[in-house]
Amino acid sequence: MTEGRLTMSNQLPPSWHDLLAHETTTPYWSSLQDFVAAERQATSVYPPADETFRAFALTAPLDVRVVILGQDPYHSHGQANGLCFSVANGVKIPPSLRNIYKELQADCGIEPSSSGDLTTWARQGVLLLNATLTVRHDGAGTHQGHGWEVFTDAVIHTLGSLRSPIVFVLWGAFARKKASLITQPQHTIIESAHPSPLSAHNGFFGSKPFSHINQVLTENGSAPIDWKIPNS
Repeated sequence: MTEGRLTMSNQLPPSWHDLLAHETTTPYWSSLQDFVAAERQATSVYPPADETFRAFALTAPLDVRVVILGQDPYHSHGQANGLCFSVANGVKIPPSLRNIYKELQADCGIEPSSSGDLTTWARQGVLLLNATLTVRHDGAGTHQGHGWEVFTDAVIHTLGSLRSPIVFVLWGAFARKKASLITQPQHTIIESAHPSPLSAHNGFFGSKPFSHINQVLTENGSAPIDWKIPNS
């Protein structure tokens, strides 16, 4: 599986690779790449190989101003595009993202977009990070426990050690457990229930995360995020 491993490792942009060099030389990283390469040979895995590290390609480490943490990529064909909660332009908007758009409208008055592609957020310094970066077709959680979480925990911890203030957005019980990785006082943590239809009414709706993020950014002397997503 060496070829597959090297191909995936090379997809991590140099700025991130340099920052996370202590992770990419560990035994778990080698095992993880072998596992994902074997899975891709055996079955359909999402997102496509060239989009596994898309969140990192769109948002360089020193450009990160906000981190939104998801859990797994979408596991149906054509949905996952390497950014948490995001789908490719033209793909039906999933329920959690519909609820994110509902809260965005209630919070900031922004009409829901017909597109679920959140690339414009990523280009403004919003790292849209899933804790697990790959998943098997129609198998939620199938790539959990193979090393991705160790890697993405290291991403969160490393970003937390940077001097520039970052807003970390943790939606749902899984994401909120990551708060312990963020210890430096210059950072802000925004927590609430997950936007899933199963939990959005338990504290996500009405939490006003988008205006809160922009308030913090402004207080830190940074430009607010333009949350409007262009229609497809």
